[in-house]
Amino acid sequence: MSAIDDLPPLRDVIQRHDLAPKKSLGQNFLLDLNLTARIARTGGRLEGVTVVEVGPGPGGLTRALLAEGAGRVIAIEKDARALGALAEIAARYPGRLDVVEGDALEVDMGALAGDGPARVIANLPYNVATPLLLGWVAADRWPPWWDGLTLMFQREVAERIVARPGDGAYGRLAVMCGWRCEAKIAFDVNPQAFTPPPKVVSSVVRLEPRPQPLPCAVKALETVTQAAFGQRRKMLRQSLKSLGDPSALLDAAGIEPTRRAEEIPVEGFVALANAWVATRA
Repeated sequence: MSAIDDLPPLRDVIQRHDLAPKKSLGQNFLLDLNLTARIARTGGRLEGVTVVEVGPGPGGLTRALLAEGAGRVIAIEKDARALGALAEIAARYPGRLDVVEGDALEVDMGALAGDGPARVIANLPYNVATPLLLGWVAADRWPPWWDGLTLMFQREVAERIVARPGDGAYGRLAVMCGWRCEAKIAFDVNPQAFTPPPKVVSSVVRLEPRPQPLPCAVKALETVTQAAFGQRRKMLRQSLKSLGDPSALLDAAGIEPTRRAEEIPVEGFVALANAWVATRA
């Protein structure tokens, strides 16, 4: 019996279902149920909340979410080998766990979540973590279908998410996330907590959507940040040449042409994106 429920220990589950982690799927399983419970609690009070989990594997975090009172958990799993283990959890919590077999990059999670409060809490597979995050924060609909993201990343990626101007990790990811969300690192996780242990420290990041982010077209901000950070060591008057007349754009945004991308706050990039859109009208 585990510390949080009466289901078998995760090591037994993995052995019984032949669930050895696959590197090709970016799998690193968390076996410490006290740790998965901490991750679940970091997502806030879960009573009556629909939680979307990506890459549940043998179900350690899934069990924690249900034990913490989530009204409904939608677990999206690409690895068919894990379905048997997840079915056992669903039987333990009748009517509260829906397992969706599929690629999280292709699943319409908002449609699955339906109406009411929903959030994403997941130990994301490392090979799809950043694309998934960008999809959530760059959605056309805002406010989004989720009211919070609690996600596990490699520490290096987590630092890029929460970075501020002047930080070495500051780049496109920080701008896109900072534009629409408040993001912070909740805590770090030692490699030895995983099976197999990754070569790097991981971090749990909590993101909350801003109800009214600065007005800006998503595609425009993506285009401007790609140009600026594509040549991050160059002055903006050089790196923005692919967008047209950089002097006019920078003047309209109120930014000195000798500044570099890593020095510009989110507000500056929004102004640049809006100025670029205006030149194309």
